[in-house]
Amino acid sequence: MKKDDFKKLGFGMMRLPLINPDDPKSIDLEQVKQMADCFLSRGFCYFDTAYPYHEQCSENALRRCVVERYPRERFFVADKMPILRVTSEDDYRRFFAEQLERCGVDYFDVYLLHNLGRDRYVNTQKFGGFHFLQQLKEKGKAHLTGFSFHDDADTLDRILNDHPEVDVVQLQINYLDWDGSVAQSRRCYETAVRHGKKVIVMEPVKGGQLARLSGEADALFHAFYGKRPELPSPSSLAIRYAASLEHVLVVLSGMSSIEQLEDNTGYMQNFIPLNEGEHELAGKIASEIKRTVRVQCTNCRYCMEVCPKDIAIPDYFGLLNLHAVTGQKTNMYYQRFSMNHGKASECIKCGKCEKNCPQHLPIRERLEEFAALYE
Repeated sequence: MKKDDFKKLGFGMMRLPLINPDDPKSIDLEQVKQMADCFLSRGFCYFDTAYPYHEQCSENALRRCVVERYPRERFFVADKMPILRVTSEDDYRRFFAEQLERCGVDYFDVYLLHNLGRDRYVNTQKFGGFHFLQQLKEKGKAHLTGFSFHDDADTLDRILNDHPEVDVVQLQINYLDWDGSVAQSRRCYETAVRHGKKVIVMEPVKGGQLARLSGEADALFHAFYGKRPELPSPSSLAIRYAASLEHVLVVLSGMSSIEQLEDNTGYMQNFIPLNEGEHELAGKIASEIKRTVRVQCTNCRYCMEVCPKDIAIPDYFGLLNLHAVTGQKTNMYYQRFSMNHGKASECIKCGKCEKNCPQHLPIRERLEEFAALYE
């Protein structure tokens, strides 16, 4: 990445403004053009897209709103290989050629394998995904390569041990997930740093959740910033939190309006890392949000030591808590956590887990609840 004064905010093109809110393909191109103009005029240059975004219309929107309107040296483009759709070695070449055409570029500044985890890693190895990335670099078709990742830190460590040649890793990092048991933001970040990789941050505001605080969390935010001349947005705390990490290359924000873009670029134009008080504030807000968790599991994993079905109990409880806090289900994580482990519905209610649990949790009851939600 060589552009002078590279700024740490990236334009994630996955939540673009729509003409019809019920149709992800109906991207409001005129508003996106205004957003791109503002983004570039304020000195930002990093655009992130992917094959499936907006039902395969995001890459075309990038071409029409940026590539066809600005010289190539003005911007960076990051794109991702849809590895879920890959069923042979030839698919890598076919999809990549299609992406170059959709985006209207001759090369990508950053090119990633999309959403790599323990389940998709098997086929990525089988079909030569990392070898394909190396070929792209050798041919000048991708300047930096790596993968985006939603899984645990141990899986990330395994992949980076197997493939030290990658340049970057794109991780979900935000102050709510920093010490979480599902996304494991801190552990994944520290793993990437230990392997010498730069980090691209996705979901810094957790799909918008940290942009809309309520209750005591909102009160904490206003109590801290209330006497400032201009009250910052909750999004600014979340994005600056991620951008303050030393080894972060860029923080992506999926912006849905010109107002969101003006706000984000306003405080990131002359980026100031969080101070100690703001770090404490983020921790307090996270703790307040987490008070709504469903299961007070400490992830000690003693329950799994005695489970005859090898059910990934703490991981499933992490997902149950995530649903309690956010109202969102993450089936992808369940598929990955249950890989090589028993499903929640396979519990035989023997009770061994509860006898071994230091927190004396009603594990069998909560597993039933989880199975009803996810299965």
